Amino acid sequence: MIGTILVGTDGSDTAAEAVRQAGELARALGARVILVCAYEPVPAGRLRSERLEAPRDTQWTINPREDVEALLEADAAPLRESGVDVETLAREGDPADAILDVAEQRDCDLIVVGNKGMTGAKRFLLGSVPNKISHHAPCSVLIIRTS
Repeated sequence: MIGTILVGTDGSDTAAEAVRQAGELARALGARVILVCAYEPVPAGRLRSERLEAPRDTQWTINPREDVEALLEADAAPLRESGVDVETLAREGDPADAILDVAEQRDCDLIVVGNKGMTGAKRFLLGSVPNKISHHAPCSVLIIRTS
């Protein structure tokens, strides 16, 4: 039985299709979805600069995860509207490692990712997120073909 589906997203068209199909699967199975997006750390100097440019009452909202959290909420909204239980997680670091860590920590039943970087010679690159996930996942993996 599939009760928890983890979906990796990065705002790309490939990830959007993975989110869409994972949502359809979750609705059909009555499963919940965990959306995960990884981000790179932002230099402290850049954060200070952005905070200084923002109105004083909103400066506290500027953080390294701000854009990622907005992306996650945008991806989660249509799923929630269709009745799917959705949790969003922003994780600092490598995208594949973030997805694999969450899948293990949350005991996910299925990981869904797009196939970006999986065709032709690119599939042999060590850094390919779907490739790394498919080889190291603690559960089943569904790779959505989008190209």
